[in-house]
Amino acid sequence: MSERGVLEGEFFLNGDVAVAEGAICAGCRFFAGYPITPATEVAERMSERLPEAGGVFIQMEDEMASMNAVLGAAWGGARAMTATSGPGFSLMLENLGLGIMTETPCVVVDVQRGGPSTGLPTLVGQADMMQARWGSHGDYETIALAPSSPQEAFDLTIHAFNLAEKYRTPVLLMTDEAVGHMTERVSIPPAERISLYPWRKPEQPPGPDFRLYERDERHIPRHMPVAGMGYRFHITGLTHDERGYPATNAAAQIELLPQLIAKIRDNRHDIITLVEDGVEGAEVVVVSYGISARTSLLPIQLARQEGMAVGMLKLVTVWPFAEERIRELADRVKAFVVPEINMGQMVREVERCACGKARVISAPHPGGGIHRPEDILEIIREAAQ
Repeated sequence: MSERGVLEGEFFLNGDVAVAEGAICAGCRFFAGYPITPATEVAERMSERLPEAGGVFIQMEDEMASMNAVLGAAWGGARAMTATSGPGFSLMLENLGLGIMTETPCVVVDVQRGGPSTGLPTLVGQADMMQARWGSHGDYETIALAPSSPQEAFDLTIHAFNLAEKYRTPVLLMTDEAVGHMTERVSIPPAERISLYPWRKPEQPPGPDFRLYERDERHIPRHMPVAGMGYRFHITGLTHDERGYPATNAAAQIELLPQLIAKIRDNRHDIITLVEDGVEGAEVVVVSYGISARTSLLPIQLARQEGMAVGMLKLVTVWPFAEERIRELADRVKAFVVPEINMGQMVREVERCACGKARVISAPHPGGGIHRPEDILEIIREAAQ
């Protein structure tokens, strides 16, 4: 362990612990949360490790307060994170909208489990995917990542913090119980090999001309002062002007809202990460994410042994959705197969983008366990006919 409490080397970690270690390597020094299975191990690890790294851990009274504390910590100058699961994620969504409107960089981890309601507290699910995109009210865009291994949980947590700083927005890490509780080797590189996006420190001194939400050519606020730096600014969830002060009229909404959307939508090619295998020349492409992408590997291998041309498209970034890539593939493949541990969520995005040019076949699972490889294989066979 380094002097500042950051690990390096090879470790056997479960996905939840890997998330915590990734956050610490990313410079996270504040965590506020409330215990909830199967995300509790993230909080437990942060409660042990943050004091060693010079950070602060707070167990809040509930998930709403947790999200508020994370937003406040970010404006106090800390890289901040919370972690939860389905019911807690539902409670956080109002204040997720506040973070989007105030353009507050932070990371929210959702270790998904089966639902609705309290559902399956200790068993796997992937049914929060559309909630991640549309759960808060109003128009907005969001960034969400989905790891399929503890190593990816570590790597993508760092990536999530970098995206949050770069695009001045909360970023979601949509992991799941299977990845969260899976233990594998995780490689943590030396701190000097971890690239971190810098804090957007104001370049101009405090003064009456300072504009909190002055934007660059990519629609992103140029700078983020924090409390105590001497700048006069206002932070509100109301529609606001460049200073941050409320401006609740149509003209201000017409100015602000397209900027919030454009900073994600217009930069999606920089944000979206995909992993492809055997896609070129494939007749069937399996589109999946998280643990379901991993479960799909064996049936794809078996299908290839049977002579079928099958490719894999793993959504590392689930939001914004990889619309252009799906449209490109729809022009030349027979079908898409979409395994996910829900009754059909991201498959609807694939259907929308395929525009009827290729068949789209859902491979749903109600939750509580992962897909059986033979079930996915049977659907691939159907798609290849």
